Amino acid sequence: MDEKPSETAVTAWARLLRAQQVLLERVEAELKQADLPPLEWYDILLELKREESGRLRQFELAGKVLLSKYNLSRLLDRLEDSGLVKRQPCKEDARGSDVTITTAGRALQKKMWPVYQNAIGRHFARHLSAADAEQLAELMQRMIAIPA
Repeated sequence: MDEKPSETAVTAWARLLRAQQVLLERVEAELKQADLPPLEWYDILLELKREESGRLRQFELAGKVLLSKYNLSRLLDRLEDSGLVKRQPCKEDARGSDVTITTAGRALQKKMWPVYQNAIGRHFARHLSAADAEQLAELMQRMIAIPA
């Protein structure tokens, strides 16, 4: 079935994409100003920290990160070189690898959060009432839940 969106829906789509781009640029600028690494580092460290074991298979991590999934392997190389994560061959599947957050990775994620949290407040949350935030969260959840 060919579904043609309304002009209003096309405008909303374009604004959603632009808002995402602008907000991410602003957050990245604040992290850089605080001499912290990029947001994608935080995203990976957070997902690993959320696991009780501090470990995920690399393909599982790829499915959880909020930011771009391309070049995950190269990003993990940089995190590993910085001592923030460790990769080891997976015991259950020799083709895969496990990624584990290190103590230094936990410390960096914790250090990044206040800067990130303040940026979310300054560039996003302050423009929304509690009801707006709830409605937006609900609308976005509907988009996420739509089957492909």
